Amino acid sequence: MTSPRDVAVFVGSLRKESFNRKMAKAIAAIAPATLKLEIVEIGQLPLFNQDFEASPAPEVIAFKERVARADAVLFVTPEYNRGVPGVLKNAIDVASRPYGKSAWNGKPGAVISVSPGAIGAFGANHQLRQSLVFLNVPALPHEAYIGNAAKLFDDKGALINDDTREFLNKFLQLFDKWIERNAAPRG
Repeated sequence: MTSPRDVAVFVGSLRKESFNRKMAKAIAAIAPATLKLEIVEIGQLPLFNQDFEASPAPEVIAFKERVARADAVLFVTPEYNRGVPGVLKNAIDVASRPYGKSAWNGKPGAVISVSPGAIGAFGANHQLRQSLVFLNVPALPHEAYIGNAAKLFDDKGALINDDTREFLNKFLQLFDKWIERNAAPRG
């Protein structure tokens, strides 16, 4: 049997008890055996500054190496002011530079946006997809907006909504096929 595909998961919220972190953990727990999802932390990254490209910080080097090692990428993000949270945009920028040496290039991706509101962080989802097009990340065309997040988890952070769990299972199956179709051949 082939080893599972390595999916790097990026959570757009730094809050330890964020709905997005809970969702990322829930998704990792129900992922098919063909996928291994791992949350990659982004809060330690310095703010992108092109002046630092010649001598990147160790955190930047390690982050870019982790992104490059992944078979695919999954973004789980809230929406701040109808857009992508700054910390997630910074992580995207850091791993995309210097120009022509993007760690994101060609990685199959997917976006799940999560919000306590009714529209499920629609604005962040679409803004993130615009960046992914530029970065040559073929994004799964199936969109995932998850609203009313405060009602989806128990007090321990476990996903308790069966409809959401079923939706996520279907989404992960589609993502698995998308990765298989778009990932670089295994050596």
